[in-house]
Amino acid sequence: MRVVFGREYPGLGQKIKDLRQKSPKSMTELAAAAGISVPHWNRIEKEKIQELPIDTLRGIEKALETDLGVDIPEG
Repeated sequence: MRVVFGREYPGLGQKIKDLRQKSPKSMTELAAAAGISVPHWNRIEKEKIQELPIDTLRGIEKALETDLGVDIPEG
């Protein structure tokens, strides 16, 4: 399952960026906790990636200790 940024969740990249900036952890720490690279995290924040695997999104949520409000229907 993939999350489509612009169409399904506009502004998600900015929301991730805002939460990261409020976090006491560095981007390197957050990216490592999410299981992605810092450049990939940057691309997500800038919404240069049109689709994001749900596992990656959940990793970002875990790293930021938040729920981004992206509900994916089961099935």
